[in-house]
Amino acid sequence: MRTAIVGGGLLVIGLAAIVVGIEPVSAALAIGDRTWPILLFVAAITVVAQLAAEAGVFDALAHAAGRAGHGRAWALWLLAVVVATLCTIFLSIDTTAVLLTPVMVVLARHVGLSPLPFALTTVWLANTGSLLLPVSNLTNLLALHVLGDPTPAAFAALTWVPAVIGILLPAVAVFVIHRRRLLVRYEAETVEPADDPVLFRWAVIVLVVLVPLLVTGVPVWLPATAAAIVLCVVFALRRRSALGMRLVPWQLLLFAAGLFLVVDAAHGLGLGRVLAVASGSGSEPLSLLRLAATGAVGANGVNNLPAYLALEPSADSPARVVALLIGVNLGPLITPWASLATLLWHQRLRSMGVAISWGRYVLLGLVVAPTTVIAATLAFAWLTPRLH
Repeated sequence: MRTAIVGGGLLVIGLAAIVVGIEPVSAALAIGDRTWPILLFVAAITVVAQLAAEAGVFDALAHAAGRAGHGRAWALWLLAVVVATLCTIFLSIDTTAVLLTPVMVVLARHVGLSPLPFALTTVWLANTGSLLLPVSNLTNLLALHVLGDPTPAAFAALTWVPAVIGILLPAVAVFVIHRRRLLVRYEAETVEPADDPVLFRWAVIVLVVLVPLLVTGVPVWLPATAAAIVLCVVFALRRRSALGMRLVPWQLLLFAAGLFLVVDAAHGLGLGRVLAVASGSGSEPLSLLRLAATGAVGANGVNNLPAYLALEPSADSPARVVALLIGVNLGPLITPWASLATLLWHQRLRSMGVAISWGRYVLLGLVVAPTTVIAATLAFAWLTPRLH
């Protein structure tokens, strides 16, 4: 409810800026044209995740993973790292937050382990693992037109160095933080079969078809929306009680829409000039680090999507675009609102009764986020000099 109130307030401020002329109607329509596919994708993939969970898909996945760990918590956690990384790279940051979070929680509970290291792995890698492909993060999709619409392979050639660091450093940090919870053994519990095999089969089929479609270059909102419609039709025939407006994350969508509009309106008040000074210019290592740091601060201060849009004019070369993406993708580990994925992740945890201390989350992020952003940016600057 608090998220909806804040989002509503931001939307009112943005609309007021349009009325008084701070934000031209044409500019508001332009930002809407760029962001509506993003918001539709988030809504659709959330519906898919909720219905897949209702069908028992996540319970089945958790049981299979528990058996694959062979009783070693650290081996099970490594499997979780691999799955979270692949899910983020090929299905996007928000898909990982929505689809994988319940799998991790159910998995830990099935084998009698604390869900906290698995939950932290999910949200950190959802953010920091999202640099390799355009579909990995919505900020990457926004950046495509600045980079000249490269193919997924060409995009990966630009970003693979910081992408690898963004995966390794947070994973190592999670293991160090939770090593006592992970250096133990467990016994996997048996899981009852799905109570409606038809729903289960349809959910599995939809997910299997959806995964490759999200990396074909087709706008991601199209297959995600189609998947949501198919599952809604199936549930309408088999379990109508599972359907309802509650499936759509209205609060988060309202919050994101308000943020986009307010940040764009702020450009009319000189925000762009201030950010241009803060982010500097040039493509030498320290200049790239300055831009990445500004992006990380902006993401944690507001949110990574509007932070990217606000700083995009300062990213006037491929190297600077990648540096900005490092900041807004790898940096949002500190505040709860730094990325939509973090908000979606927390929403899923709360719905499953998992309590997270935001104070501890912030303190850990204050260590891991700067370390990851600095290491990734400097490695990128030194190992890909041809872009500078």
